[in-house]
Amino acid sequence: MSHLIATLPGDGIGPEIMEPTLELLEALGDFEFEEYLFGGASIDVNGVALTDEVLHACREADAVLLAAVGGPKWDTTDPQKPRPEQGLLGLRKGLGLYANLRPVKPLPALYDASPLRCERIEGTDLLVVRELTGGIYFGEKTRTATSASDVCSYTTEEIERIARTAFAAAERRSSHPKVSSVDKANVLETSRLWREVVSALHEREFAHVELEHVLVDNAAMQLVSAPADFDVILTENMFGDILSDEAAMLTGSIGMLPSASLGGDTGSSGDRAPGLFEPVHGSAPDIAGKGIANPLAMFLSAALMLRHGLGLESEAAAVESAVEGALAGGLRTPDLGGEANTVQATKAVLEKIE
Repeated sequence: MSHLIATLPGDGIGPEIMEPTLELLEALGDFEFEEYLFGGASIDVNGVALTDEVLHACREADAVLLAAVGGPKWDTTDPQKPRPEQGLLGLRKGLGLYANLRPVKPLPALYDASPLRCERIEGTDLLVVRELTGGIYFGEKTRTATSASDVCSYTTEEIERIARTAFAAAERRSSHPKVSSVDKANVLETSRLWREVVSALHEREFAHVELEHVLVDNAAMQLVSAPADFDVILTENMFGDILSDEAAMLTGSIGMLPSASLGGDTGSSGDRAPGLFEPVHGSAPDIAGKGIANPLAMFLSAALMLRHGLGLESEAAAVESAVEGALAGGLRTPDLGGEANTVQATKAVLEKIE
């Protein structure tokens, strides 16, 4: 059975890491790829980061694979001008992708690459579950010559569905599941509602899962002082954006972290929305075109696509095992302190697949 994948190479190093990822997937099964302009590349041609046509094509695909968006070419503080990131927010909203999953598991071969001491990160295996379509990023925005505002708003329904995702993920991961719900309930009204809704759902449906509430500033400190204490971190949109990038550095490089964005249905048809799978790192315009981009996070994002988007568990495990095997064999890209370029990194992983 062939699987239709909508590919969005995007900007910067995006096309450079998308190409070897498709080569990797072709070595694993039968896939059909359809490529579309997205982000800054779409702004240059269409004037917007995400066209209606591309959104429709993504809805019709079995999964969406995104490389990277953004770059200084499109940086602006003018609210009237399009930005590449608007495409990403629009895609998440348009596909109903409210749950972002970011696994963080430092590999033993890369312990020395982490800025933290080996004994600090040893045994770390956590999952950040971030609410993706609510909060301050999507709230009403105002701007005058002398002031600006961004409204942070959440409903009970939005909080409950992301909390249910986190509790269910914790159940699947461990025989002793634990969810750390992160908020700022000592200051923010949205966080107080968040804490109340998460607690009520826990008591009703997931009392067997350990639940703790952690203020976001304390969570940020614990991520670098005792990361192995976390299992599943549940949090809202902006806090999750920041904490997941902080957690990325536990692995030694943000170039090592994949992510999956999942949701419900696409609308009145009730069809399941395709997932969006992308590396956590950005478009890295400073190294674009040099052939030295680390493709491993993109490979691991493809593994999440295989597992969560297409139900191909053995193929997903094969990719993850190949990446780990290549690193154990000495593969190091410049961001990991080595000299391997994109082609060499791809070859090292493909050899482990074969």
